[in-house]
Amino acid sequence: MDRPTDVPRQAVNSRLEGYRNKTPEQRLAMLAEATGLADSDIAIFGQSGALDPVRANGMIENVVGTFQLPLGIATNFTINGRDYLVPMVVEEPSVVAAASYMARIARDNGGFQTSSTAPVMRAQVQLVGITDPYGARSKLLAAREQILAIANSRDALLIKLGGGCKDIEVHVFPQTARGPMVVLHLLVDVRDAMGANAVNTMAEAVAPTVAELTGGIVRLRILSNLADQRLARARVRVPEQALATKEYSGRRMIDGILEAYELAVIDPYRAATHNKGIMNGIDPVILATGNDWRAIEAGAHAYAARSGSYTSLSTWEVDSQGALIGTIEMPMAVGLVGGATKTHPAAQAALRVLGVKTAQELAEVAVAVGLAQNMAALRALATEGIQRGHMALHARNIAIVAGALGEEVETIAAGLVKAGDVRTDRAQTLLAELRGG
Repeated sequence: MDRPTDVPRQAVNSRLEGYRNKTPEQRLAMLAEATGLADSDIAIFGQSGALDPVRANGMIENVVGTFQLPLGIATNFTINGRDYLVPMVVEEPSVVAAASYMARIARDNGGFQTSSTAPVMRAQVQLVGITDPYGARSKLLAAREQILAIANSRDALLIKLGGGCKDIEVHVFPQTARGPMVVLHLLVDVRDAMGANAVNTMAEAVAPTVAELTGGIVRLRILSNLADQRLARARVRVPEQALATKEYSGRRMIDGILEAYELAVIDPYRAATHNKGIMNGIDPVILATGNDWRAIEAGAHAYAARSGSYTSLSTWEVDSQGALIGTIEMPMAVGLVGGATKTHPAAQAALRVLGVKTAQELAEVAVAVGLAQNMAALRALATEGIQRGHMALHARNIAIVAGALGEEVETIAAGLVKAGDVRTDRAQTLLAELRGG
């Protein structure tokens, strides 16, 4: 019997024993049992076309079909004392496994602690043709209440929910190739929306008044994806002994992680790849929930360069007891209402798996997954190298490319890993041998 989809989600245990070794059908059944999802949600995950062409045609232009990516569930996450099963949409092997593994280590040591600021987005209104930019700035600041009133008149529902335009900023660029520019920023609490439509509408609404007040010409009226007032943070503490393996002591592991991190701090070439590893965790959560991953990427990398030099989004250090401490703080403009979060059936089902109640909670989960992914990458790089674990999982892709089917995939993948030679031609040779060719 189908369960209603609007009832509170049951408490979950994110520690699903043996999940990785199950078939997709078995994993889906375990997910249903763990979360109490409605049968309709389970059906969405189980079918190979949750987004039908009619719905897709209403989402974007010139639709000819749909394109699928794997949807996996990251296990073991404990965040602020609560367990989460985290949907992730990604094509790269090892991402879901690495996040789940590091979440297991974190889980045994208190999990992740997170926090976030209010969901404030910026709208920008650009003014050109001004000879007295600082005088124009003064006029706009003096008209703050008038500007706020006009902006807030365009979204009664947002105001009712406790959001709305809360303040303004005025930035002056006295010398540009096109003459002086003044840019008004509207600071808008968008509540559980990503907020692009709301802030863009407000920017359009205030533009005539802004032009009249300053005598300037309004050009751009659009949000900024550098959501530096909409930050999400995560922290993890891992004792030295929790990082020890048969090959490496916990102390050696921590030293390697810190040295790898330090290179990301000082070298933008390393920082780009370091931060890509963080986004390996965040982007799949953003995709699974129907949010705008391009906006998240743009904001993340702009924030990483806010000091004038591109650097690490995360920090890694050691506390007074010798435990490894990882932290991250970054913009996270995500929503639970509007856009694909409300139109894509699989995105809606993914949000029900997570059971998040606010956009801020979703943002905090996403950065916790990013920090876990970062820890996994640093741990691998500091020891055996990134390829060992990654190529073991990539071997299955190579086996499929070589033409392996069904149970042949795992057999060929195991042979590639054992030989330490993960190549398509080698897979083809092993497949021919397996089939007696």
